[in-house]
Amino acid sequence: MAQYRQLEVVILLTAALFGGCARAPAAGTDAVRGGVSLTAINAQAARLGGSVPRDLERVRAATASFHDIAAAQAAGYPTAVPPCLDSLPIGAMGHHYVDRRIVDEKVDVEHPEILLYAPRPGGRQKLVAVEYIIPYRIRPREETPPRIFDQEMKRQDALNLWYLHVWAWEENRAGLFADWNPAVTCPAKPGS
Repeated sequence: MAQYRQLEVVILLTAALFGGCARAPAAGTDAVRGGVSLTAINAQAARLGGSVPRDLERVRAATASFHDIAAAQAAGYPTAVPPCLDSLPIGAMGHHYVDRRIVDEKVDVEHPEILLYAPRPGGRQKLVAVEYIIPYRIRPREETPPRIFDQEMKRQDALNLWYLHVWAWEENRAGLFADWNPAVTCPAKPGS
C-alpha cells in the first residue's frame, strides 16, 4: 500500500511540476496514456529515484504524438522501415528509427535520437521505447561516459557509439534501461 501511495505522490508532483491538470489515478486503477498501461513502468522509475521519474514524464510528453508513426516521420524520423532487431530467447528491441539530424555531442531527454517500435499484426507498429546515442567519433570511447536519466550511457563497440535505451512506453521486466525486452517480438524470419 505504501508503494501505491508513493506512486500517487510522484504522479501528483510530476503533474504539478509540469503544470498539468492530470490527477493521480485512484487506488487500484491503472495509469494509461496513449492506450498504454504505465503503472508498472512508473513504479520502476520511482524505485530508481533521482531524476528518473521526472525525465520519464518529460520524454513521454515529448514523444506522445509519435504513437502515430506518421507524426514521427513528419518530425524527421525516417519513413523506410528498418529491420526488427531481436536476440532470441532474450527478447527484442524492435525497429530503430534514427533521426540523424540530432545525432551530436549531447543528449537531450526530450529529443531522443532513436524511436523504437514493436511490430504489431497487420503491419502496424507500436512505440515502445526511445534510445539516446552519441557516436565515438564525437565522444571517444576512452572518455567519461555521458549521462542521461541519472545513468551512465553504455558502450556499444561494434557500432562505435554510446547508448541508453529507455522503455518509456512498454513495460520491460528486464528493467527500464535494459537492452532487450522479453515482451517485444519480431516477425519470424524466412527459413527460421
